[in-house]
Amino acid sequence: MENKIMYESIDDYIAKAAPEVQDLLERVRQVIHEAAPEAKEKISYQMPTFELHGNLVHFAAFKKHIGFYPAPQGIEAFHDELSIYKGAKGSVQFPLDQPLPYDLISRIVKFRAAENINKAAGKRKS
Repeated sequence: MENKIMYESIDDYIAKAAPEVQDLLERVRQVIHEAAPEAKEKISYQMPTFELHGNLVHFAAFKKHIGFYPAPQGIEAFHDELSIYKGAKGSVQFPLDQPLPYDLISRIVKFRAAENINKAAGKRKS
């Protein structure tokens, strides 16, 4: 059986990440906090996750990139700007050999926060 690292918190995740990406992960975390100050931190799918009326965004460190997971809606809404990066339906890979697009990350998080808040408000009305 493979020994998978289990994370207790985002602090724990960052502490166990490769030293050369710890500052990048901390900065991504800070950008998300600034964009959605009411969002709560947790670990979900063994990745740092922020939630606000449900999952908002996840991020994770890999050997050659930072994975950012703003759900398919977050990818679609910023498709043109994200098209220069590798990605999939609900994810994007920011290469470690390029500056991270913190402004874009912030705008995606704000978009997702508004989306989740509106969805929650709609559920309360019905």
